[in-house]
Amino acid sequence: VQLQASGGGLVQAGGSLRLSCAASGRTFSGYVMGWFRQAPGKEHKLVAAIRWNGGNTYYSDSVKGRFTVSRDTAKNTVYLQMNSLKPEDTAVYACAANYGATLVSSLRRNNYWGQGTLVTVSS
Repeated sequence: VQLQASGGGLVQAGGSLRLSCAASGRTFSGYVMGWFRQAPGKEHKLVAAIRWNGGNTYYSDSVKGRFTVSRDTAKNTVYLQMNSLKPEDTAVYACAANYGATLVSSLRRNNYWGQGTLVTVSS
């Protein structure tokens, strides 16, 4: 499995960015795809997840209402639309994938990982 994240950059507070994660190497039916972020000096945290089949989603409280996770099964790509960005959203964002039935617990260990992409939100 290969995951290729892109779309990070520098944006002002209140702005928007869209991250993409291109997935390849297998079919992803039955998989959960997630976006994690790690801010300087902090642990990495799951901020959004989506089931490949059915499109059920999960959001952490810190991004709920501002971020939207989606997937395009034809393009094998997962997106993270980030709106109303805040300086505290500054982090390295990485996509992950794992096989499982539940959105959060499926991504707790032994994930496939893509490389991170840096998002910097200036005040």
